[in-house]
Amino acid sequence: MNEITQEQLRSVMIAADADARAGQWVAALNDCMRACAITSGTRQAAFLAQVMVESSELRRLDEALGYAPQRLRQVWPQRFPTDDVAMRYAHNPTALANYVYAGRMGNGNEASGDGWRYHGRGLIQLTGRDNYVAFARAMQVDAIRDPDLLLQPAGAALSAGWFWQSKGLNELADQLDGSQADQVFEQITRRINGGTLGLDERRAYWQRARKALGIVA
Repeated sequence: MNEITQEQLRSVMIAADADARAGQWVAALNDCMRACAITSGTRQAAFLAQVMVESSELRRLDEALGYAPQRLRQVWPQRFPTDDVAMRYAHNPTALANYVYAGRMGNGNEASGDGWRYHGRGLIQLTGRDNYVAFARAMQVDAIRDPDLLLQPAGAALSAGWFWQSKGLNELADQLDGSQADQVFEQITRRINGGTLGLDERRAYWQRARKALGIVA
């Protein structure tokens, strides 16, 4: 594997604090890519592009759950059919996560606290007890007892690399050299995002990452 340099990572980013952030993250990203077989330039460029958007350039590691009532009704209209119901959970991330994630993804009921305990964390936000358990077992990280490990660079990056590898995205990325590269990149986006949110932004980061890694001129 060719490790990415701090300068290469910096050149992928556009934020004002990119120099400092690249220095903070380059080692963790190299470690996670090595551990999760993201070893070719083609795989690395696609991974970095997706991570940049998912994490707002390595800044957002924690799921934002401080919704206003109106936003709750938009995001979960069946769970929040009225303003009165929405008000009970508005601007209360812990209560909201325990409610909307209860009984899903391996979580216990609302009273168990699993919804908040295993809410989204990491560069590609890992969500739900089942995912935390699978990650912990595969990568030998105690993310069940201490899920906040995913809020630190090493855990945040490693969880993203594990998710990428576990979803077969290395194999998809290997097809990005072909004539169907744009369509393949869209498939990668769908496996990560569940849709195509931010696809144009992801493609722009992909082009920057490819150039930084010497894949394109």
